[in-house]
Amino acid sequence: MEKVYTLTKGNDKKIDKMVLKPNGQFIHMTFPKGEGLPLHMSNAELFMTVIRGTLSLGLNDQEVMQYNENTMINIPYQTKMNVRNEDEEILELIVVKIVPEGKSQI
Repeated sequence: MEKVYTLTKGNDKKIDKMVLKPNGQFIHMTFPKGEGLPLHMSNAELFMTVIRGTLSLGLNDQEVMQYNENTMINIPYQTKMNVRNEDEEILELIVVKIVPEGKSQI
C-alpha cells in the first residue's frame, strides 16, 4: 500500500525531485559552499526545512537572512528567491511545494 522513498546521502550538489504531483511536490536538495538555486520566483507556496548546514536566503528585496538546521521557513507564492549555501558546511534542504490557492496545479 505504501510507497517508500529513500533520501540520498552525499555532499555533492543534488536536486532530487522525489514526489511530483499537480497539487504538491517534495524535493530533497544538497548544496556545497557557493552553490544554490538560480534567482527565481516561487511557483507555489513553499515550506523549506533546513536539515543540515546554514541556508542563506534572500526574499524579494529583503536582505539575505541565515537559517540554521531544524528550521522551517514558509515562503509565499510568487516570491523572488535567492537560495544559497555561503557556509563551509554542506547545506541540505527539504522543500515541500503546495499548489497556490485559486490554482489547479503547480
